[in-house]
Amino acid sequence: GHMNERAEVVGNNEITSLSEQFNNMIAELESYYNELEQKVKERTAEVVAQKEEIEAQRDTLREQRNMLAKVNDSLQKAYYEIEDSIHYASRIQRAILPPDDYLKKVIPNAFFFYRPRDIVSVDFYWVASKNGKIVVSAVDCTGHGVPGAFMSIVGNNQLNYALNVEEETEPAKILKLLDEGVTTTLRQTKNESIQDGMDLAMVTIDKEARTVQYSGAFNPLILVRKGELIKYKADRIPIGGHILEIKKNFTNNEFTYEDGDMIYMYSDGYADQFGGEKGSKYLTGRFNKFLHSIADQSVEKQSELL
Repeated sequence: GHMNERAEVVGNNEITSLSEQFNNMIAELESYYNELEQKVKERTAEVVAQKEEIEAQRDTLREQRNMLAKVNDSLQKAYYEIEDSIHYASRIQRAILPPDDYLKKVIPNAFFFYRPRDIVSVDFYWVASKNGKIVVSAVDCTGHGVPGAFMSIVGNNQLNYALNVEEETEPAKILKLLDEGVTTTLRQTKNESIQDGMDLAMVTIDKEARTVQYSGAFNPLILVRKGELIKYKADRIPIGGHILEIKKNFTNNEFTYEDGDMIYMYSDGYADQFGGEKGSKYLTGRFNKFLHSIADQSVEKQSELL
C-alpha cells in the first residue's frame, strides 16, 4: 500500500489501540523507507560521480597513451636517423684506415686486429712509408663512441701532416708534432673544457739498417725474441689533453731487429674486456702473456687466435 495511509482512530477500545499501533508502524516504515530512499539517491550520486571520474581518467589515459605513442614514434625515427648517421660515420672512419692491399705491400708479415666495440671506434691504426722507412702506430683516443671517432680523424690528419708536410719519420718527433697539432686543432688551453687526447705506440722500421725506433705515449711496445718477452715502456705523457704546463719531450728508443722477432703494439681495448666465469677484467698482464704464448705462430694464426 501507500505509506501515507493511516487507520482512523476512534473511541477508546481494543480496535483503537490496534489502529494506533498500526499508524505508528506505518510511520516508522515510512521513516525507514525515506531514509533508505535517501541513501539510495546518495549512493547513486556517488556511483555516477565515480563513473564520470573513471571515464575522465580513461579519457586522460587514452590521451596520454596516444601522446606516448607519438613520442615513441618520434624517438624511434630519431634513433634510426642517428644510427644511420653513425653507420655512415663508421664508413668514413674506416676509409681513413690503410687499405688491406697497401698493408700487404708495405708490411706483409704483420696483422692488424681491429674490432670496434661500438659502431664507430675510438682506436685506429696508421701505417705509412717514407724514404724507405715504414712507420706504424696503434692509437687509442679518449672518450667513447662518436666523440672518440672524431678524435681518431683529428689524430690521423695530424699524423699525415707530420710525415708528409714536416717529413718527419722519427717516432718521438712525430709524437711531439702530433701533440702540438691536437692541442692547436682543439684549441686546448688551461681555460678550455675540451681536454681530449690520445695514447699511442709508434715504431719506425728501417729495413735497410734493420733497426726499429719506438716511442710511446702511455702505450708500450712488446718485443718477443727467441722466446723472451721484452717490454719497452712508454712515456707517461698523453698526446693533447690537460697537461699543458709541462714541456712534452718523448723518448726515442732504438734497437736492431733480428729474424723471428715479433713486435706488438696495442690499445687498452682488448685488455679492458670483461669475461670468464667471474666476469673479471682480462688485464694487460694476462694479455701480454697470451701474446707471448702465440708469438711463434704465423701472423694469420695469431690473428685467428685473438
